[in-house]
Amino acid sequence: MAKEKTLHDLFLDTLKDIYYAEKQILRALPKMQRGAQSPEAKKAFETHHDETEIQVERLEKIFDMLGKPARGKQCPAILGIIEEGKEILEDFAGSPALDAGLLSAAQAVEHYEISRYGTLKTWAKQLGMAEAANLLDQTLQEEIKTDKLLTQLAQSGENAKAA
Repeated sequence: MAKEKTLHDLFLDTLKDIYYAEKQILRALPKMQRGAQSPEAKKAFETHHDETEIQVERLEKIFDMLGKPARGKQCPAILGIIEEGKEILEDFAGSPALDAGLLSAAQAVEHYEISRYGTLKTWAKQLGMAEAANLLDQTLQEEIKTDKLLTQLAQSGENAKAA
């Protein structure tokens, strides 16, 4: 008879999902940085890469707290979002719309991360894992800040250049 799944099981499964996603994001960000045309967009992608490395370390701490190896689980959602970013890089290379497209692709990533980290934080609190909830909240706040920065970049120039 199969074991009944619990919120703890769901937490661990989702933690593996976002760990995989962050590792994929780390591989995609340098490509987006190289492809970006404006110095501001390039800097935003570089900064996000540096933050993502720290976020991966936080996830690894949570795996340690759980006594589990830090292993990802393939995440079709993030693979699809990253694929869309690759298409923008190819389809809009050299065009005035490239940076606007890259910023929108990056925001799709941010929105996915905000959703995952918000959920994981809530579950960690429910499961009595205050330290994990704190680590997840740190990352959640960084993702929200990055999303706002990307919005500002788009609204302050990149969208107008694309028009």
